[in-house]
Amino acid sequence: MPDTGNSRALTDQVSAENMLDFLKRIQHFQKLSGSREELESLAILRAEMDALGFRTQLLSHDAFISLPGKAFCRIGGETIDAITHSAARPSGPDGVTAPMVDLGAGTAADFARSDVAGKIVVVRGLATPAMADRASRAGALGQIHISDDDQRHEMCVSPVWGSPSAETLGEMPQTVVVTIGREEGARLADRLAAMPGLEATLFAEIDEGWRKTPILIADMDCDGAAAEGPFVLFSGHHDTWYEGVMDNGSANATMIETARILAGCRPLWQRSLRIAFWSGHSHGRYSGSTWYADNRWDELERRCVAHVNVDSTGGMGANVLTGSGSSAELRAIAQLAIRDHAGQIYEGVRHGRAGDESFWGIGIPSVFNSLSHQNPGTGDKHGAPKLGWWWHTAHDTLDKIDPQNLRRDTQVYLRVVAELLLRPLLPLDYRLHAAELGQHLDRLATRLGDRLDLHEAQDHLARFSAALDGLAARAEAATDGAQRQRVNAALVRVSRALVPMDYTRGDRFAHDPALAQPAWPVLLPVQQLAGLQDGDPRLPYQATSARRALNRLSFALREAARAAAEPG
Repeated sequence: MPDTGNSRALTDQVSAENMLDFLKRIQHFQKLSGSREELESLAILRAEMDALGFRTQLLSHDAFISLPGKAFCRIGGETIDAITHSAARPSGPDGVTAPMVDLGAGTAADFARSDVAGKIVVVRGLATPAMADRASRAGALGQIHISDDDQRHEMCVSPVWGSPSAETLGEMPQTVVVTIGREEGARLADRLAAMPGLEATLFAEIDEGWRKTPILIADMDCDGAAAEGPFVLFSGHHDTWYEGVMDNGSANATMIETARILAGCRPLWQRSLRIAFWSGHSHGRYSGSTWYADNRWDELERRCVAHVNVDSTGGMGANVLTGSGSSAELRAIAQLAIRDHAGQIYEGVRHGRAGDESFWGIGIPSVFNSLSHQNPGTGDKHGAPKLGWWWHTAHDTLDKIDPQNLRRDTQVYLRVVAELLLRPLLPLDYRLHAAELGQHLDRLATRLGDRLDLHEAQDHLARFSAALDGLAARAEAATDGAQRQRVNAALVRVSRALVPMDYTRGDRFAHDPALAQPAWPVLLPVQQLAGLQDGDPRLPYQATSARRALNRLSFALREAARAAAEPG
């Protein structure tokens, strides 16, 4: 995929000095979701975007926000310092007392081998939604996480994506959750090994409930843009743990610097740009972007062509740029940007179920989240989490930013957003998308044997692939704006049909849990059918679920083929 030429030249204008000056102005704001300091910091961002000529709007909406308070655990006569986590249960003034069970890594198998109902589980590693979900479903009263490094990292443990709804409220965590340090955890594990059933008392305060949170939207239209014309969404969260200069202050600096440079070439834009600064990322499980997806669903479905997500740019030692996610159809421009500005080969990674990726159900393809990561195994005595040992701690301060890395990361983001804005034809390549789906269906067919016939879906995929070839030929032959517009409209309609199949269970109006998903989660019932043993009494029931899932995919492929074959 050749670049436009213009987009690459723009990246020379990126100024680390500009971004560091901005970071110095906001570095000491502790931006808890819905807090006064968050609004004060956001006002600085808004003034920057106003000065660049963007049309800004500060939205305010209700969100379910959970702010951790004081926490500790008491074992015998010893009190161990701890932190608790967003969306965990408060313990109440008397704490929660129960016997402890050491579950090691806390995998699903670890939980299955032990009866933890009414007990406190001790596990290694970060407090995650998956662990809270397992513990809650198993009936545990509490969780003690032993940190893998020398830091206790703040986390949100809710598996519910966004603010809970009437349907998802029951999926919120039901356990008291604390994290203790690595050294304290080692001593605890030794005591528990010597005295199985040893009791602990957990104390945790949580300030949670519905509160007003902000979203800053900044729009700039391309020349001659129609009122309902297409736009690119470039977004990142603004709320932080502590000062959060890297996560996510540096990303906000990247957004402003990208906006500054792109505003200077607005006459070249082929479509408009919307920049969104979210709240509720850290303390509401992406409540801001989820609310925006729900409450601007119609406009996003009609107008948004792609989403570029930015998080934690410029960290010191963050020299690996090949681990960020991308929809297959946007992988080529990600490869281009990373090759030209970081000198690395990006093969492409499927998105994980994390970040403010709240728009897949609508059908919007996306690229990136956190972009630059630590070299594995190169940490100091603190250890080396993916985003640095200081991530989600009070140590995330200005001294953790490497100006050269910040400039490099911003060049990558600028390049990708510029490619999406400046190309007359949208750089959405669904041929790779189709090829990966074909491989996935072939693997499933081999595993399924005669349990379920996949030929209908495979035939629809073949027709879609043929339609893509025709669409590519029409794109190559397009010589005027009207022809290109029809091709672009077809690509967007393809996105609306297939992105929900690629990254959700298939409901375009709901949000899947913040838990790990397989590739093509819409086909999870088919994968589950393939995984059952012959003679399993669940086979006929699972076959019914699998048939319906396959119908959903087949319909989407049919709609995508129709869109590709009949643009406009």
